[in-house]
Amino acid sequence: MKSAVETLNPTRVRLTVEVPFEELKDSLDAAYKKINQQVTVKGFRKGKIPARVIDQRFGRGAVLEEAVNDALPKFYTEAVNEAELNVLGQPDVDITELKDNETLNFTAEVDIRPAIEIPDYSGIEVEVDAVEIADEDVDKAVEELRERFASTSPVERPAEDGDVVTIDLEAKVEGEVLEDGVASGVSYTIGSGELLEGIDDAVKGLEAGGEATFTSELKGGSAAGKESEVTVKVTQVAKRELPELDDDFAQLASEFDTLDELKADSRKRLETARQFDQATQAQERVLEKLLELVEVPVPEKLLEDEIRTRKHNLEHHQLGQMGLDLAKYLEIQGKTEEEFDAETREQAVKGIKTQFVLDELVNKEKLNVNQEELTEHLMRRAQSSGMSPDQFAQAVVEGGQVPMLVGEVARGKALAVVVEAATVKDTNGEVVDLDDEDDSVEGEQAEAAADASAEADKSDEDKSDA
Repeated sequence: MKSAVETLNPTRVRLTVEVPFEELKDSLDAAYKKINQQVTVKGFRKGKIPARVIDQRFGRGAVLEEAVNDALPKFYTEAVNEAELNVLGQPDVDITELKDNETLNFTAEVDIRPAIEIPDYSGIEVEVDAVEIADEDVDKAVEELRERFASTSPVERPAEDGDVVTIDLEAKVEGEVLEDGVASGVSYTIGSGELLEGIDDAVKGLEAGGEATFTSELKGGSAAGKESEVTVKVTQVAKRELPELDDDFAQLASEFDTLDELKADSRKRLETARQFDQATQAQERVLEKLLELVEVPVPEKLLEDEIRTRKHNLEHHQLGQMGLDLAKYLEIQGKTEEEFDAETREQAVKGIKTQFVLDELVNKEKLNVNQEELTEHLMRRAQSSGMSPDQFAQAVVEGGQVPMLVGEVARGKALAVVVEAATVKDTNGEVVDLDDEDDSVEGEQAEAAADASAEADKSDEDKSDA
């Protein structure tokens, strides 16, 4: 077999392959064997029909077609490996010449990963938010904890802001009660905004046994997005009572003996969270600067496939779970379809470029992923998916997605290398040393870096098997 490569553009090539006919022998034998098992000829046992009889009865052309279809993937793969191409997606194959007992010639056009030059990235500088915890932040955190330990006691008076009411609901659309529009014994805190718009005004002022009707747009269910007439009946009004902010509360709500110790711990937790946010912000901004430094051609077919995948996932998975369609989603977001398409294209381009650049960094820096890193990433992904680690691992293995997870971790390590080399300053002008964080923050930071290209991973893993 002989092959040659012609570069059509930075992301697409044409392979020209010439195959001597003798190299088709194994595929021809397999074709005769397959046809033998599929047909019957009087006078011959099944599977024992001579090749010449098959040629006479069914035509040599049928045999050649079967043999070529069997052989093409092997010869294509050999040509790709010989040229050391990093292909993306399926090739467009055209058989240019097929002469029986002489030769098979074909061409294959396919997208490839572009050659990328990674420049010196040590000069990258970014600014991130400073980690500053005000007393008001600590007070707010303690107050939220206090809210969790609030108690309620029934009262015989009209409902007020902050009260917890027990209510029965009935929703009608166009005068018909919805099958999924009836609920009883629902507990609702007035002013929380956790239920339908308009319900606060409807229940305020009602005592137990009181009833009101209001109109509201349904957020979910079979009539999501439609205007509904909602009847609400209050069966109980209860007053929320917050515990006193003192040492007794600290002992009730935590492992600490004093309120001061509880506040100190709250401050530390806020600092840890802000440090994680700061590290994530640094990673995002360093990545943006890196992408600005590198010229990355994007294969058009790969881009269109990625845009189509993103739209499909949004419409048929994310929005479907919320009971929305794309039109309603765009209305809520205040966007036109053209704006949505432009944003989706921009995000897809960034995702593909991110993967290409970080993969090149993985090769350049010779980064490897060990079993411990892969296991930790798998466990975090399992947690975020709502599956047990065993269930998630089984799904990953059965779906052939292990290389995808390895790629995510490797790209996370590549991004971490760039962040480490960059200069990161906060809004106060202070240099931020991300290596100074404690172990728990470092673990989360490493995982955030791994997730930075997880979405982009699909743009290649789902489409690059040739």
